Amino acid sequence: MANTGDSYVITLKQSHLGWGTYRYTNTRGPVSGERYIPIPAQYARRYNIVNSNATGGRDILGQNIFNCTSADGFFTGQLKAQGNNAAGGNYAKQFSVNNDLKALGTWFAHINAQVNDRIRVTWTSSTDITIEKI
Repeated sequence: MANTGDSYVITLKQSHLGWGTYRYTNTRGPVSGERYIPIPAQYARRYNIVNSNATGGRDILGQNIFNCTSADGFFTGQLKAQGNNAAGGNYAKQFSVNNDLKALGTWFAHINAQVNDRIRVTWTSSTDITIEKI
């Protein structure tokens, strides 16, 4: 479990900024505006950031759901840890807004996020995180 002060930094790639249209899958049609924040595997394991496989399909605050505020105060909501790197895996590979794959797109637009920008994810408690462009 993540503790207050734990954090990680990622560098944005085109796939993070354009997930809905810049994809390597044909499981559904393109959807403009979808965005996500990746969770590197080492941090998913270190901080026990899991997906719904590990929580029995339930959303559990502090395990796969986190209250989130951007450092600039523009975004407030809940991020859900989702996906995995192997079928049936328990560790999440990305954060997106719970029930809204487009909501992070609004914040990314607000901060004028570009490929190679860096985003820091910091825990302010075991259930709360802050996101910021650095």
